[in-house]
Amino acid sequence: MAWAATEFESIDLGDSRLNKRAMQLTESLGSKPTASIPHACGDWADTLAAYRFFGNKAVKPADILAPHIQSSIARMAQHPVVLCIQDTTELNFNGQQAQGLGPLSYETQRGMYLHPTYAVTTLREPLGVLDAWMWTREPVSADGIRPGPKESLRWISGYKNLARVADQLPDTHLVYMADREADFMELLVCARELGNPVNWLIRSQHNRVLDKDTKLWAAVTSTEPVGEICFVMPRRKNRRARKVVQEVWAKAMQLPDGQGGFVSATCLVAKEKNPPPGEEPIEWRLLTNLPVESLEQATCIIDWYLARWEIEMFFHVLKNGCRVEALQLGSVSKIERALMVYLIVAWRIGRLMRLGRTCPDLSAELVFHPDEWKGAYVLNELKPPNRAPTINEVVRLIARLGGFLARKGDGEPGVKTIWLGMQRVFDFVAGLTFLRKMQAQETCV
Repeated sequence: MAWAATEFESIDLGDSRLNKRAMQLTESLGSKPTASIPHACGDWADTLAAYRFFGNKAVKPADILAPHIQSSIARMAQHPVVLCIQDTTELNFNGQQAQGLGPLSYETQRGMYLHPTYAVTTLREPLGVLDAWMWTREPVSADGIRPGPKESLRWISGYKNLARVADQLPDTHLVYMADREADFMELLVCARELGNPVNWLIRSQHNRVLDKDTKLWAAVTSTEPVGEICFVMPRRKNRRARKVVQEVWAKAMQLPDGQGGFVSATCLVAKEKNPPPGEEPIEWRLLTNLPVESLEQATCIIDWYLARWEIEMFFHVLKNGCRVEALQLGSVSKIERALMVYLIVAWRIGRLMRLGRTCPDLSAELVFHPDEWKGAYVLNELKPPNRAPTINEVVRLIARLGGFLARKGDGEPGVKTIWLGMQRVFDFVAGLTFLRKMQAQETCV
């Protein structure tokens, strides 16, 4: 239980047996993230123990995540800048008979919502999950109104939580990042009233009216651009890779807060020049309280915002790698406890991928048990080296077990091949552990 024991070092569920069970579950589910709970646990006794743990009303979901949050904060303290990304995803449990589920985007769908804060470095190395809002919607009433608290509160609550985290990290600069849904004045006013302990960077959704004749985006692009940026847009489904040149504008201004006051912000617009025929120009509009006075600063802000894609990758691992929407646990409260474990598992899978890219020369023993990295060699029919290899070497070997071809032009492996390969490695380690146990028993006899 090497990595789980380290991650849960400060766990306190009120009972040492529960603490141990949380570690064992995280290790088991992490070793077979795509498997069902019975398959991941291996035997009926451990499966029953897992279901009892998820059904234990004395175990609060927040307490399961708490030690990981503390470990995440410790990792954040090692970096000068940390990007704290918030977003919401739907978890669709349609067709399941779990108590407490509510409607999703369509009233006939059944499920729940998850809204975490995901911390990454400026090089996109995942550092951990800092909080997780979970809720279910109530059905729309006959008059078309949905009862319950305003869902927008989750963005404000996330910012306030980051402000508390910032108090623990005096030498680390935190940046709150979110997509268009977070572009509402109550959030910006909240940050202002707290003294902006955490800077914010949000994709602009509203072309706000600044005065009688001026709107926000036109006011920005009517000025001289600060310069141009150039990058290659990667290939995606139904779209070829292409070179993109964008003009960049930035303007500091006072946004009316609707209460007779203003919020100081900089609006940054980056718009593609001369897009290919038939293609929409790639355009980003961002709001931030960070200074943007040069092309270098604007480029840095844009690069930071593009790291928001990491939370989409995180959701991809959670849903398709860990298959959380296939959980059969009978109630929302049980699902919430399980989700806390799977959030940590999904973070680790993403972290292994990024460490292989951002810190490829670090020793594999920093994140892998010796049996794990040696198992990656053996399963690839290679002789393990006498000394620990690099993280990148092991990650690529693991990904090969999951279908990564490792050809010259293939680049670095993605999360899917890594999580599939990790299952084979963990099966190997489990078998090796069992053999050692049997040999020890025979020696004793």
